[in-house]
Amino acid sequence: MITKTKTTDNLSNDIKNALVDLGGMANFIKEGEKVFIKPNFNTSDPPPASSDIEFIRAVLKEVSKQNPSQIILGEAPTFFGNSKKYFKDKNPHILEQEFSNLKVIYLPDEKWIKKDISNGKFLKTASIPKILSEVDKIIYLPCLKTHAWAQFTGALKLSVGLLKPIQRVKMHSSHLQEKIAELNLLVKPDLIIMDGRKCFIEGGPSEGNVKEPNVILASPNRVELDIEAVKIIQSFTGNSLENIDVLNIPQIKYAKELGIL
Repeated sequence: MITKTKTTDNLSNDIKNALVDLGGMANFIKEGEKVFIKPNFNTSDPPPASSDIEFIRAVLKEVSKQNPSQIILGEAPTFFGNSKKYFKDKNPHILEQEFSNLKVIYLPDEKWIKKDISNGKFLKTASIPKILSEVDKIIYLPCLKTHAWAQFTGALKLSVGLLKPIQRVKMHSSHLQEKIAELNLLVKPDLIIMDGRKCFIEGGPSEGNVKEPNVILASPNRVELDIEAVKIIQSFTGNSLENIDVLNIPQIKYAKELGIL
């Protein structure tokens, strides 16, 4: 199931409303659980190029209401730039001052575990953060935008930020979209909340033609959420996904074939 909520001037309320038909945050996070949150700090450019700190703050408020034992916010920005500067410029550590059980981590400094992708055709192995094996729940916070190399970036593409940075170079060399799908076999988020207040309808991931759908999408299903997100982009004149069947976008088509939810 996927929900789509029109935004107002009360972001916290909007996120809460986006989750109502999914059973609320309580349907995903239980008291005492350890939660990992993955934003999009692809660059330090403003939304929709990267996650809005206010959006993250509003999600943290909802998660905190469930009394988790710890919340970990982790990201590894693009390998093709000054990753640490992007992370620092976004200043996610400011949130630690507001949420006592929040720990913000820069993933490149953390431990990584090499995993086999047993049925991978294009991506046989991948190293992902060890912390993912130590948490109870995972929440993705993708932005809504087109992408110069992957056509579209949403919930599925967000998993690339969980791949060891040095491995991303080879990943982008060929069959990028198919590798995106296969990488998603290693990580299963429990909930995705997409900030669709603004989007790129062409260009991306760091800059592009900006429109304002003013929506928040939520779902436990990455593929279905991405399908709906592409349709939103396609609703704007001049989009780069025009006349493309969303089910034929390689990362979406292959993810469905792999049974990814």
